[in-house]
Amino acid sequence: MDSLDLLADQYINYLVVEKGLSKNTVAAYSRDLTLYLAFLRENAITNITNADTALVLKHLINLRNAGLGARSRARHLVTIRGFYRFLVQEKILGTNPAQVVDIPKTGRKLPHALTVDQIIQLLGAPDPSKPLGMRDAAMLELMYAAGLRVSELIKVGMADINLEACFVRVLGKGYRERVVPIGQVAKERVDTYVASGRPVLLKGRPSSYLFVTRTARPMTRQGFWKLLKQYALKAGISHKVTPHALRHSFATHLLERGADLRSVQVMLGHVDISTTQIYTHVAQERLKAVHTQYHPRG
Repeated sequence: MDSLDLLADQYINYLVVEKGLSKNTVAAYSRDLTLYLAFLRENAITNITNADTALVLKHLINLRNAGLGARSRARHLVTIRGFYRFLVQEKILGTNPAQVVDIPKTGRKLPHALTVDQIIQLLGAPDPSKPLGMRDAAMLELMYAAGLRVSELIKVGMADINLEACFVRVLGKGYRERVVPIGQVAKERVDTYVASGRPVLLKGRPSSYLFVTRTARPMTRQGFWKLLKQYALKAGISHKVTPHALRHSFATHLLERGADLRSVQVMLGHVDISTTQIYTHVAQERLKAVHTQYHPRG
């Protein structure tokens, strides 16, 4: 029996003897904890002190991807929180890494992640022989390549995209700036649009925005939503596809292919006071390498 199993046994014994929980409740906690410890071992964690908030989040994402409902995931998190709280109480750990993770709300569902095949169909829907098609293809590719929010996509300026280094600079929520790598396919789509499509749309009129309309104005949220709906239908995707579904697909596909959660969270711009320290040492070149290695169109 390794150290993880010993700690789990101590916790279960604590639930029975000191907390006086029912047999069925203890059995449910035991199953949840067994699953979490198996996940830790799969991630080469054999010492509980090496498990952090990012791993708890990744475990919950894996459970969701496996089809577990929000109510069941919430119970899993309660089990994990209680386990860590016990370890803090026993002076084995100094802090509870699961405490800052929000419990999944049963009424709040994550966007549906498209499959890689669906993404390929969707990104291939615009007609690249026409200026508007070049623009739309570039928008879709860039949004998926960098996991952008629609509000971030439409605000990307010409000065924010570096096609030589394959990075895009984004101003996210709270006016936090981040730099996200993009893959070769997105680079080529944007390059083609900038060289051949954008000048036709502008007709000599100035604009600092990357994506513009026929009137040389920046693309709007409503305009992009409308285009996305049209291309989803053209691609034969029956369920509703939202802009955030592309961002969710970006993160899901990277994680499914082995990308580490820290790098994905940095690329998404999910940084708050409780987890900022996790991301401070992730270099841009590391992000670029992760993106290139794991993104389906990197």
